[in-house]
Amino acid sequence: MGNGLACDNAGMPDLVKVLSVPSIMEGEIVKARLEGEGIPVLLKGGGSDPYGMGVAYVFVPTEFEAQARLLLEDVSEDVSDETT
Repeated sequence: MGNGLACDNAGMPDLVKVLSVPSIMEGEIVKARLEGEGIPVLLKGGGSDPYGMGVAYVFVPTEFEAQARLLLEDVSEDVSDETT
């Protein structure tokens, strides 16, 4: 079951990728939003240069996936409203 990520020795839960964003800065914004709702987040990627360019990936524990996706739908609507 799950996405193939098992708990490691540190007791990390199974994680699922819920979003890919174009930069680490956008990833940090999404992470703050989800953590504000009590959802633990792991942010990966963003490239190694000081400007954080490159795709970043937002992961949450499997049990928070549905809640996170609902929140992210709201966030993407907010972002599209601001850019139009």
